[in-house]
Amino acid sequence: MFPEVGDADAELHGPFFSTALFNGSAPTCTQTLLCDRHRTIRPVSMDYIRLGRTGPKVSAIGMGAWQASGSQWGDDVNDELIILAIGRSLELGVNLIDTAELYGDGHSESVVGEALKRYGRDNFVVATKFHGGHLHYDDVLKACDESLKRLGISQIDVYQMHWTDPWEQVPLKETMRAMTKLYREGKIGHVAVSNFAVRDLEEARALLDGIEVVSNQVRYNMLQREIEEEVLPYCLKSGITVLAWSPLAQGVLTGKYGPGKVPSDRVRSRNKLFSEGNLRQAQKLLKVLREIAEERAKTVGQVALNWLTRSPGVVPIPGAKNPQQAEENAGAVGWRLTSGELTRIELALREVKISYF
Repeated sequence: MFPEVGDADAELHGPFFSTALFNGSAPTCTQTLLCDRHRTIRPVSMDYIRLGRTGPKVSAIGMGAWQASGSQWGDDVNDELIILAIGRSLELGVNLIDTAELYGDGHSESVVGEALKRYGRDNFVVATKFHGGHLHYDDVLKACDESLKRLGISQIDVYQMHWTDPWEQVPLKETMRAMTKLYREGKIGHVAVSNFAVRDLEEARALLDGIEVVSNQVRYNMLQREIEEEVLPYCLKSGITVLAWSPLAQGVLTGKYGPGKVPSDRVRSRNKLFSEGNLRQAQKLLKVLREIAEERAKTVGQVALNWLTRSPGVVPIPGAKNPQQAEENAGAVGWRLTSGELTRIELALREVKISYF
């Protein structure tokens, strides 16, 4: 249902990729950053896949901008550093940037908007989301207009419904009617969803009357694999790309945290994933990831991200607070874990028991 990663007929997004060279089945982008610095960088490689059946070609790894919300992610969050991280990601071939109106009450969208202005809007596939308090018809239309203003663009490439209504007070039919209007008017390029179960996906697709749902953004990482039961198989069968949020389990899978060493920011300090028991369990997996990382001259985080890309229908969207993190994330693709390495990882995962109680 999906084109293979590195499909040779890839149609790269925007003039930034006009110098793309194809070597075999993997497109290799030779790039010069289009910004005020005008500096030439070394050639880099990035794989691209189509978002859904009808969406744009996107990099095999994206960049999530939840961290651009502000200080809730820690004292080391700085708008300028995040903008530079977006620029560095672009240099390395990452063209998908994901944000949401909820992130910092629109602050993340404003930061992304500054990056689009600096590095060129047409070089990016821009995805954003409207939240669960804006599900009524008029509220969706207004939310879209506000996001367009903050982003400083005339069209959102991929517009996502952040959640379904947990209280079921707003019929999905009403929300999808608004999405259809935005699509017909050209304010959004593609319809997408986030955190949807299979039943929600089926209903949304039926209501959209032929308009494709190109992606479903859900939590997915080595330690949190709930979507493998139903959502992932359904999406792969239906040609719906999975955008994996929290692909590094909010940093646990970088190996940076462990028993006695946990983040203090508001977002993660309340997450039961960082309980001492869960962090001890994670060490069983991290031991194997460190071994593979050393053997492959990669980082632990790169191995964890690459594991997600073993399916051509999954695109991880890790965040980056600075250009160095952006470089590490981009280095997670363009190579493949071997079958032997995947087996070692799977055996380690069977020993890990994560608890949320």
